[in-house]
Amino acid sequence: MNAEIIAVGSELLLGQIVNSNARFISQQLAGLGINVFFHTVVGDNPDRLKSVIEIAEKRSNLIIFTGGLGPTKDDLTKETIARHLGKNLEMDQEALESIELYFKKANRVMTENNKKQALVLEDSTILPNHHGMAPGMMVENGNCVYMLLPGPPKEMEPMFLHFGTAALSKQVKTDEKIVSRVLRFFGIGEAALETEIIDLIEQQTNPTIAPLAADGECTLRLTAKHHDLQTAEAMLNEVEGNIRARVGQFLYGYNNTSIVSELMNILKEKKLTISAAESLTGGLFQQELTSVPGVSSVLKGGVVCYTNEVKKNVLKVKPETIEKHGVVSKECAKELAENVAALVSADIGISFTGVAGPAELEGKPVGTVYIGISIRGKQTVVEKLELGGSREANRSRSVKYGCYYLIKHLEESQKAN
Repeated sequence: MNAEIIAVGSELLLGQIVNSNARFISQQLAGLGINVFFHTVVGDNPDRLKSVIEIAEKRSNLIIFTGGLGPTKDDLTKETIARHLGKNLEMDQEALESIELYFKKANRVMTENNKKQALVLEDSTILPNHHGMAPGMMVENGNCVYMLLPGPPKEMEPMFLHFGTAALSKQVKTDEKIVSRVLRFFGIGEAALETEIIDLIEQQTNPTIAPLAADGECTLRLTAKHHDLQTAEAMLNEVEGNIRARVGQFLYGYNNTSIVSELMNILKEKKLTISAAESLTGGLFQQELTSVPGVSSVLKGGVVCYTNEVKKNVLKVKPETIEKHGVVSKECAKELAENVAALVSADIGISFTGVAGPAELEGKPVGTVYIGISIRGKQTVVEKLELGGSREANRSRSVKYGCYYLIKHLEESQKAN
C-alpha cells in the first residue's frame, strides 16, 4: 500500500501547533510495510479539503486523516469525506453512550453539538476512542482505503496502536515479516554519518537504511522484510555490523532510548552516584536526569552556580582561578566538577560552564563550553566544545554532550580496570 497522511486544521498552518501526528503515523506504517510518500496539511475549509482528497486519490491507495472530528462547526473532515464519497453519516450508539457517560462523570451539561462526534461514515469499521470522545473510522471505496483519526495525539496515538494497526494489517496483502531497528548516534553530524556509510545507503534494497537527524543527534532506521522472522533479524544484524565497523564509536543505543536514559542505566548498573555544577545549563542537566524514573538512586544533588559569587562561595572555586583564567575555562570547569562531588559526597561530579549566548563572554565566542568530569579515583578531565546555534540549542546540546562524554569516560575506566 502507498499511503498519504492529511492533517486537517488551520492551527497547523498558522504554526500554533506542530504536526507531530504525521511523524508518529509514518513511523507506525513503516513497521507495517506501508510506504508513505506524501504528507499534506490543509485548513478547516471544505473546498480545499475536497481538493487535496482528489489529489491524494490519484497517487495513494491509503489516505489517513487526522483532525476535524470534533463537535464545533469548523470540524468538517467526516462531513466533507461523506459528501465526496456519496456516503451517509450514521449515529454510532456505542460512541454516543460513551460521550454521554463522559459528561455525566464530569458532572457537566452535554450540549447538542457534542452528538456530532458520534456520527460515523456508513459501512465503516469503527475505531473506538478510549481516551476521548470522537471515534475514528476506516472505510473502503473503490481502490482506496480512508482512515479518519482524531487530532489530539493523546487520543490518536492509542487509537491507532490498539485498533488502527489491526485494521490496516488486514489490508496489507503479504505474509512478509517486517522488522525495524533504530540505531542512535551522538557526536557525529548527519552529513558526516552519511558520508561514512554512503555506499551502504546507495546499495540498499532489503534491508533499507533511512537516516534521520533530530535534537542534536542522528538515527538510522534499518528495516528488513522476509517471510521468516529470524532471517529478517539476521539481515538487520549483518547491516548493523557493517555500520558499526565504520561509525560504531558514535553508537549509544537503540530504538526509543535517549542518551540520558543510557547514562542512567550505566550509573545504576555500576552503583555510582552523580552530582552537577551547572552554570550555562542552569539546572537543565539535572532536569533531564530527573525525568528518568529511578533517578533517586543515582542523583545526589547539585548546584546552579550562575554567578561568580556562587562559584566562589558555595563551590569554593579559587578566586585566583577566576581572576587568571575566567569562569569560561577548563581550570574553572575542573574545580567545579571536583568540588561539587565533594560537596555532596558523590562518586561523580560533572560541571558545565560556557557561553550560551547571545553575546560573547570574557572574550570567548558564543558556543564555547567546558564540561568537567570528576570520577572518584580517576584524574579529572575537561572537554571543550565549540558549538553554534541559538542560546537554547547550545544549552541543550551541552547537556547531551555531558552525558556522551561521561558515558565514554566510564567505558574507558572499565576497560582500564
